[in-house]
Amino acid sequence: MALAVEVRGLKKHYRGGDIPAVDGVDIGTSEGEYLVLLGPSGCGKTTLLRTIAGLEEATEGEVLIGGNVVNGLPPRARQVAMVFQSYALYPHKTVMDNITFPLKAQKISKEERERSALWAAERLGIEQLLDRKPRHLSGGERQRVALARALVREPSVFLLDEPLSNLDAKLRTAARDELKEFQRRVGTTTIYVTHDQVEAMGLGDRIAVMYAGKVRQVGRPREVYEDPEDTFVATFLGSPPMNLVSRGDHLLGFRPESFLPEELVPGDGNRMVAELAVGRIEYLSGDRHVYGTVKGIGEETRVIARLPATVSTPIEIDETRRFAVHERDLRFFDADSGTRTTPRPVHA
Repeated sequence: MALAVEVRGLKKHYRGGDIPAVDGVDIGTSEGEYLVLLGPSGCGKTTLLRTIAGLEEATEGEVLIGGNVVNGLPPRARQVAMVFQSYALYPHKTVMDNITFPLKAQKISKEERERSALWAAERLGIEQLLDRKPRHLSGGERQRVALARALVREPSVFLLDEPLSNLDAKLRTAARDELKEFQRRVGTTTIYVTHDQVEAMGLGDRIAVMYAGKVRQVGRPREVYEDPEDTFVATFLGSPPMNLVSRGDHLLGFRPESFLPEELVPGDGNRMVAELAVGRIEYLSGDRHVYGTVKGIGEETRVIARLPATVSTPIEIDETRRFAVHERDLRFFDADSGTRTTPRPVHA
């Protein structure tokens, strides 16, 4: 079966730019999948999305939708619908007119346009807003209008470019849940761009982590978090990020929640123990983030331990305590390239 969306060897150079915005990306989505492109600003994720949409022309490589190469086709011929960071609603038009606008451009009858708009509005819970103008809507409501306008086109693929970035934190959480539920109901293949790891982990069936124009890793959220393929993915995902400690020609990586007081980590022969000199403690949402430096495993390095509220062990600033991490929670990386390597023996 053909992939819903596939890019092969995709490169995008802008005139006068020495570094490609997208640099040899190969990735595909299955039918009905929710794929999230995650990475920092300037990593190429929006350029990749716009190239799939046909808003940018690929310098090299192919874009396939439904198994067909669409290079050179205009956006309207690709059966995709895109929702931008700015919802781009017409301020002088009602919600009904905003939703039906793409259908009007296709010369569809007014009766059919309004029937389609009502169908889309009902699925997004905004049917009571059809007579309002955008200025009378909240940020979340405007977002749903933009989604309804995309939905009425019955696209093969939704392309969403940071659609929640203009919402406040509380509304973003609610809107994230709505987006996931919406995609489940309609079942349309969706590619979603964000720099926010919480959005990525909550929305994606799979996550593609990008940096410097390349896809560094693709996998399910838990897989990407627990088994990063390089030190960029390891430190970009996670709050706090993965600890990296130098040990000869390799780096030891371990998540803060796996680094606990020695007495809480069983298995003397299957763990790494280190002296943690505690420098600072933060209390966040019931957790304790313990900042300090470790000694005895390579160079002295700053690390973070995250202790859940259920761990009542007293810890004081300026004390030195023995902390440990189980061998199964260690990840090994090459010190020069940053890529994953095979596990090494670890002794208590």
